Amino acid sequence: MLAACDKELLGQVFEEGELKLNVKEEFYGGEIVTIEIFEEKLKRAKIANLVGTNVVTKATELGLLDRGAVLEIAGVPHAQIANI
Repeated sequence: MLAACDKELLGQVFEEGELKLNVKEEFYGGEIVTIEIFEEKLKRAKIANLVGTNVVTKATELGLLDRGAVLEIAGVPHAQIANI
């Protein structure tokens, strides 16, 4: 499983109506990588949890995610991918 977020979102909480997105460092934190390394890891991941414009856009560009499956909470894109 790959959990990835845009670096600037780490540790923040986003709320919109009843929806809440907590970008916890315990879950998303770990190593900070380049977008190229993220791309390599994403291509190998069976499950991915993504938060942020950069990571969601890259997943879409790679054809691993349909933009229609992206949920936005307080303007922040969030998506999950399962390759079973």
